[in-house]
Amino acid sequence: MAPVKVSKICCIGAGYVGGPTCAVIALKCPHITVTIVDLNKARVDAWNSPDFALPIYEPGLEDVVRQARGRNLFFSTDVDKAIEEADLIFVSVNTPTKKSGVGAGFAADLNYVELATRRIATVATSSKIVVEKSTVPCRTAESMRTILEANSKPNCRFDILSNPEFLAEGTAISDLFSPDRVLIGSLQTEEGINACESLKQVYSNWVPEERILTVGLWSSELSKLAANAMLAQRISSINALSAICEATGANIDEVSHAIGYDSRIGPKFLKASVGFGGSCFQKDILNLVYLSESLHLPEVAAYWRQVVEMNEYQKRRFSKRVVDTLFNTITGKRIAVLGFAFKADTGDTRESAAITLIKDFQSEKALVNVYDPQVSADQIWLDLQEASPLSTLESIQKQVHICKSALEACKNAEAVVIATEWKEFKDIDWEAVYAGMNKPAFVFDGRLIVDAEKLRKIGFTVTTIGRPSSVL
Repeated sequence: MAPVKVSKICCIGAGYVGGPTCAVIALKCPHITVTIVDLNKARVDAWNSPDFALPIYEPGLEDVVRQARGRNLFFSTDVDKAIEEADLIFVSVNTPTKKSGVGAGFAADLNYVELATRRIATVATSSKIVVEKSTVPCRTAESMRTILEANSKPNCRFDILSNPEFLAEGTAISDLFSPDRVLIGSLQTEEGINACESLKQVYSNWVPEERILTVGLWSSELSKLAANAMLAQRISSINALSAICEATGANIDEVSHAIGYDSRIGPKFLKASVGFGGSCFQKDILNLVYLSESLHLPEVAAYWRQVVEMNEYQKRRFSKRVVDTLFNTITGKRIAVLGFAFKADTGDTRESAAITLIKDFQSEKALVNVYDPQVSADQIWLDLQEASPLSTLESIQKQVHICKSALEACKNAEAVVIATEWKEFKDIDWEAVYAGMNKPAFVFDGRLIVDAEKLRKIGFTVTTIGRPSSVL
């Protein structure tokens, strides 16, 4: 049996993974029709908006959509039609951490994956290649295959592949254009290998063959969790060292620069900060913790759990440092928080350190001004409400004010807290900021982006992650 030549692709899920990934596939493969479907009509309408007001902010994404949309890239709420017509279906739905039931707080919630899988089985009248794109626990493909085979129609077979994404938000489009690797996992049967070859042929339109790795299904599923766990581990490791630097007089930038020169370690992901965020790192590590416990490997579970605990400690430590520096109280004081996204060049706020910091400042009865160049006010209010479920929106809005510029946020503030490394915060007119603040004026750099010495000459008292407060 020869590999299927893919001419029509359906992607179920128009979020941060499915949208950009399949938009780039459409751009690079003009001979393949790509339809991205989602039940969220507002999201699909945004993807189809005449002025390209896309639901996701990602540098370069708008240009990709402009080139391909209406040619061979389509966005729709008609899930059934797209499933029926496709040769290959990406399942790219959300897999959040469970909030209740068995595994709550650790295990991935696979409800959306199961619903999508059942829909494929119900609708499909011809054979399909079904590709896991969502980040899922090991052996999820086995569950998907069981559901598909139990509900399939006569002469309708399904081959399951795992094709995890390794995108970094903020650089997702360049990552897709020139990936370090594309990983495809399949069952090592003739049918599985043929299905793998079909997907490989899609990526081969722009990805060099040596960067397309084909492995077993279970190895592919675990590799995604492992990659994120290893990256998060590096961040927590350098953040742990930043605490030692603050206590000893060492400089974390100098330490990370020195160890990064070791070819065995390398310089990436050695930037100390207020803590990692995003949709993947914490979720995937907790998933790994739950998997380890399920496999009766408590020591392995404890090892990975510590990565998340160190991240939470770093955020708590930073907010405490703000309070301690501001004469042990911030009650009634105005704090400007610059940045709400979990990192620069994205509008994603999931697990953002800013949410934890603001919640801590609220509990200390501070007044908080927030500014982020990409995150909408609606999203900020939603996240702050979710972080403080016992507080009403009205009570939150009495303490928190959303501003339209960094200068506005800093006006009449006692302190500025940099929570996201947006370039504009580095280039801000700090003399104007200083002039508009109450004195003494404090800056807390949680992302190591400002020139601390320059700010001190203006008159600021500057506190930086990984450097002792007393060292100038």
